[in-house]
Amino acid sequence: MWKSFNILALIGLLYACSHPDKPTTQLTPYQAEHITHIETGDITPQQLVNFSCTLEGTPYLFGSIDPKKGFDCSGFVTYVFNHFNIMVPRTSVDFTPVEHEIDLKDAKLGDLILFTGTDTTIRVVGHMGIISSLPQEPLRFIHSTSGKAYGVTETDYHNPYYESRYIKTIRIFRQNDQTSQ
Repeated sequence: MWKSFNILALIGLLYACSHPDKPTTQLTPYQAEHITHIETGDITPQQLVNFSCTLEGTPYLFGSIDPKKGFDCSGFVTYVFNHFNIMVPRTSVDFTPVEHEIDLKDAKLGDLILFTGTDTTIRVVGHMGIISSLPQEPLRFIHSTSGKAYGVTETDYHNPYYESRYIKTIRIFRQNDQTSQ
């Protein structure tokens, strides 16, 4: 069995080397729901946020990752990360186990912020966004909302609506762990 696995792995590696623009690994729905670590490679938080900002004004559409139609919150995040070939969970609740949680006060550009859904009594992740402010600025995040802004917008965190819904912040860019930022 191991020999056949190694041969298949070698064939996959050879294919990847001859077709670098095509991903060789497709996650099953189960695997996509159980991602606990996101590998960002050489992509920087600034690149990610810059691209996400180009999508401001895209309308809200539940369950969509298509910018021509609209995004829901996790569809927006998925689309932004997939633009850089970074694999992430598809739904906001599936980001719950992703490593590594940080204190909100330590949030930096590109970190992910998770909230409850609109019912704050249900303490389960139901909304998310990408931190879009620098550490010395008031905390803001970019997200796709079904609320008043109805689409991709940048929002100030410090208002009772979002503060009451806050669940956690996730650091996924190793660059953000460096003290020079």
